[in-house]
Amino acid sequence: MPVSFNRVYLESAGYFMPGEPVPNDRMDAYIAPLNRMSARIKRRILAENGILTRHYAIDTEGVTQHTNAQLAAGAIRDCLRRGGAPLSRVSLLASGSSGGDTLMPGFANMIQGELAAQPMETHSVHGICAAGVSAIQTAAQGIELGAHRSAMAVASEMPSRLFKRSRFAARGYETDFDSHFLRWMLSDGAGALLLSDGSEGSPAMAGAPGLRLKLKWVHQRAFSGDYPVCMQLGLTEDRARGHLDFGSWAEAEAAGALSLRQDIRLLPHLFDIGIHEYAGLVRDGWVDPKRVDHFLCHYSSEKFIPVVEDLMAKADLSIPRERWWSNLAWRGNTGAASILVMLAEFLHTRTLKPGEQIFCYVPESGRFMAAYMLLEVEAVDSVKAAPVAVVPRAASVADDDVVIAPPHDPAAAPEGLGALLTELAAIWHDYRSRVWRTPLVRQIRERRFAVPDYLNWMEQWVPQVREGSLWMREGAASLSEPYQVLASLIGVHAGEEQNDFNILFSDYRQAGGTVERIEDLRRNPGGEALNAYLHGLAATRDPIGLLGAIYIIEGTGQRIVPALLPLLKASLKLPPDAFRFLEYHGHNDEHHLGRWLTAVEMVMAVEGQARAARQIADTARHTAALYLMQFQHITERMTQFKP
Repeated sequence: MPVSFNRVYLESAGYFMPGEPVPNDRMDAYIAPLNRMSARIKRRILAENGILTRHYAIDTEGVTQHTNAQLAAGAIRDCLRRGGAPLSRVSLLASGSSGGDTLMPGFANMIQGELAAQPMETHSVHGICAAGVSAIQTAAQGIELGAHRSAMAVASEMPSRLFKRSRFAARGYETDFDSHFLRWMLSDGAGALLLSDGSEGSPAMAGAPGLRLKLKWVHQRAFSGDYPVCMQLGLTEDRARGHLDFGSWAEAEAAGALSLRQDIRLLPHLFDIGIHEYAGLVRDGWVDPKRVDHFLCHYSSEKFIPVVEDLMAKADLSIPRERWWSNLAWRGNTGAASILVMLAEFLHTRTLKPGEQIFCYVPESGRFMAAYMLLEVEAVDSVKAAPVAVVPRAASVADDDVVIAPPHDPAAAPEGLGALLTELAAIWHDYRSRVWRTPLVRQIRERRFAVPDYLNWMEQWVPQVREGSLWMREGAASLSEPYQVLASLIGVHAGEEQNDFNILFSDYRQAGGTVERIEDLRRNPGGEALNAYLHGLAATRDPIGLLGAIYIIEGTGQRIVPALLPLLKASLKLPPDAFRFLEYHGHNDEHHLGRWLTAVEMVMAVEGQARAARQIADTARHTAALYLMQFQHITERMTQFKP
């Protein structure tokens, strides 16, 4: 019976493909022919499998360019970047692979080390193609049980190291067909999925505002007791001896026990049991072929498409061919990683609608296993909401789900800015969620905020605001000739904000603040770190990433502050003059954000979209982390010191 899930959502997906795509006519540079049979076998296999390009993590000399752990780490970073989520959110890492870089320890631990990740729970699934689904199921179960709020599933494969010509020297460059066959079939790559319970900020899918992708169920069944080994590494050709039974590794290699093989004569049985298992899922009501909008099938070769279609048709359970989707032709067969890479690329390139279902099928030929997943797109009405107007009242648990829209709606992005605004919106939602849960904001929302708390906040905020126009002017001065129009625009912006800190200091004094000189105000570690980071960036040549910092800082003033201001006024018996800075930013930053959009378009025209977008998004992410640090430190006891 499938394992069903009620509270698991796919938040973001990523993948990592090493090196440049390698077309068929360049494969020999990486996977060199062994003997006279090689060319004939290669032509036959490539004519059948439909793969046009693939990726290798070795170079043409056979030297490893990326370890398998590095491939997995690359996919995880891509997944987190696309979702705007920090690694610190992940408390469970589940990996799937046919083999890492070491025989021990577990692959998930090696990936954790590669990421220099915080302490977390890890699970390493060792298998073949279905190992990726097993990793997904492990991560999902941790969330469903309530042990974790966010979990990462990753699958990575690097078989190219086994296919180097030098691996066959001990056998005089001779090998059996089953071993020869896989050299032209498999390649390297990694995919990762971030799963969550939907409670961490917005539950929407990255890049799909208003939608979320729910994992409905996972089903896996192995038939190893019914069939002999089909695909294996570690046994001799006749499966009589294992590699550890030899006197040395060299003897095992000479006997062919370290060659990866697949007995293709057994493969028809694999699809037969897979379709029978699928028929059982339909019969028991777990999946309805008529409701499947997208069918992602991990077939290792296009030769098997008609085989699967025919078997489904015979069972009267066909899914129309136009609903199938695969990236085998340009990503290659990456084993356990294939379904994750496929799902990630599918989500990045397709527009989904509420109610659509994605059905995934992964046959594994190791000793025969079939794995299935069903995901469904759900609408999230709250994600589409306009910026909220917060009404003063006692806070409740439901307040944790309040939505404050990002500074710019990706759906209304000017041409060429959609991808950047989507990524920035993801960064924003995570940042906003974390700010909303800081002790400072919770005090305000729960009406526990008093005048001394307001003064404490202002004392620490003024020094950070004072630096704003300074790093902006410094950044403008660092812009080269092609950016002079942008430099002028930043200069205007900095000029408008150069006296903001005086307004804020005046508010502080009107509220009863006793510190007479700005220089004597206490410093906030987060504010100091933010200023140091932005001054350092501003001093570099063409620091266009500062636009990412402005997005977060101005967005805070234009989105978060207006949501808090009514609560502050209701809680604090202070004159209107004590809130001038907050009022000013709530109204004026809308104009500033319009100017920001113009600046980004200028930068894109000069720098190029991809490079400019990366710098802006990276700086926004770093600024959000540092600004959050400032919010977190405001309520902590601090020793006042002078600069």
